Amino acid sequence: MRVHHTNLTNLVGYCNEEINIGLVYEYMANGNLQEHLSDDSSTTLGWEDRLRIAVDAAQGLEYLHYGCKPPIIHKDVKSANILLTENFQAKVSDFGLSRNFPTDLVTHITTGVAGTPGYYLTSRLNEKSDVYSFGIVLLEIITSRPVISGAIERIHISQWVASMLAQGDIYSIVDPRFSLNANYVWKVLEIAMVCISPDPVKRPMMSQVVMELKECLATELARTKQRGNETGLGYSTVMIRLRMSRSEYIPQLLQLNLSKTQSHVSYLSGR
Repeated sequence: MRVHHTNLTNLVGYCNEEINIGLVYEYMANGNLQEHLSDDSSTTLGWEDRLRIAVDAAQGLEYLHYGCKPPIIHKDVKSANILLTENFQAKVSDFGLSRNFPTDLVTHITTGVAGTPGYYLTSRLNEKSDVYSFGIVLLEIITSRPVISGAIERIHISQWVASMLAQGDIYSIVDPRFSLNANYVWKVLEIAMVCISPDPVKRPMMSQVVMELKECLATELARTKQRGNETGLGYSTVMIRLRMSRSEYIPQLLQLNLSKTQSHVSYLSGR
């Protein structure tokens, strides 16, 4: 079966010389997403760039689930497996754990333990397991926090985000290295949270995730264009620095209509 998509890394060759066995993929000049979200990174990806990367990665997974015959479960979706080209186009990589699954998506599961700790909920893996893992990646994109933090506490990113939401503190969730109105992030956060629902049935399909993220990106591009028109200057989102103080942001946070959350989550879940 040939697997080819603009958001999947291309296999260009292989090596099979005695004990030297390996696959050769296209060169990805900007490494992986995890490196760019790290505190050690010398650059800070802006919100628009992060949305583009999220859309690219989601499209790659959508192709695996619905564009391949038979469909494919990735089984190890994580930020380290989302590679970036010279132009920061994202491509999903590392199909070492992937496997085909029948078109009866709802009933099929595989019980073999696979994946990376923190990115899956149980060892019973199906296409909704990839959705869960992608939801964790979205939380990384929003927060720039590692999936599991604290050498002793070992706090999972989903637990930390849930605790912040319970306090109504959306400001602290967003990567502090750049400034955003909380409303800009809210919809993506909703998508992430429904993706990591403990009940796989309530998680959306990757096609739904792609559609919602594209809408978020289109909205952000419109904002970027408007800002550019207002200032008369081009607006680049790469390496945005924090420009809004906490005291300026809190009033906007308090004005959030939190009732929007349930309606949007219900739509994504198809409820």
